[in-house]
Amino acid sequence: MNIADIPFGITDWSQVDATEHPGETGVAHWRTRQFGALRVRMVDYSPGYLADHWCSKGHILLCLEGELHTELEDGRRFVMTAGMSYQVADQAEAHRSSTNTGAKLFIVD
Repeated sequence: MNIADIPFGITDWSQVDATEHPGETGVAHWRTRQFGALRVRMVDYSPGYLADHWCSKGHILLCLEGELHTELEDGRRFVMTAGMSYQVADQAEAHRSSTNTGAKLFIVD
């Protein structure tokens, strides 16, 4: 990754408006900042959330709170709790997220 042309700045995530993204079940609320080609998000998944699609976008994802279940299209499954992260490249391995209890994530893509 080459991060270029982004001056130093601070984000107060509580001041960033949230957008709602319904899942197959539950809902995700995204607080999003765009820095050139870099998208940075604070995401809250409601309890019972299941993504409505398989994602092929690359991410670096940090679980801040709760428990996140990530399923890969090949059937592998991973459980992440606060302090755990994953990284995946664009078009590498399709994945989708779910949570029984809710989760708060910080995502860079």
